[in-house]
Amino acid sequence: MGRNVGQAPSLQRPLRPLSHRRAGCPPQPERLPHSSQRGFTLLEVLVATVIMAVAIGGLLSALTTSMNNAARLTDRDRAVLLARRQMNELLVMNPVPRGVPLQGVWDPAVTGGRPCGWNATVALFEAPASAPSGWDVLDRVQLEVWCGDGDAKRTFTMEAFRRDSAPAPGPRP
Repeated sequence: MGRNVGQAPSLQRPLRPLSHRRAGCPPQPERLPHSSQRGFTLLEVLVATVIMAVAIGGLLSALTTSMNNAARLTDRDRAVLLARRQMNELLVMNPVPRGVPLQGVWDPAVTGGRPCGWNATVALFEAPASAPSGWDVLDRVQLEVWCGDGDAKRTFTMEAFRRDSAPAPGPRP
């Protein structure tokens, strides 16, 4: 093999043998393996690991926030369903004592393990001034529902109206 003029000896490559050449193609230098140029450096692997760790940390943070919001909404929905059920019971209860505070606590198995309860009052809302006993009048039912304890205690109020009979003559409550 002859030496090419102007090239350093380390850059010379041997020509491919004739058996490996394509027909009609000029001879090309044989490719040497570039083992030092294959793969990733340690620094590249470390940078990629840090980038992936930051991305996964962000995803886990978003997932945690999402799970907390879902749990909070589940608790709120459960409390609203229990309140509606209790309000329906108060609306169909007969006779209902007017002006007397009513209260109760739900079983923790029903409330998801959280302490929850309710307070209610029924008051005469509207009646004719001289309505005889037995006439239809309108009662207002106020229901306050609470869930949790301490700083985590949440309350909300519901109000509904029901038809009832006029109270017996005498002073109004």
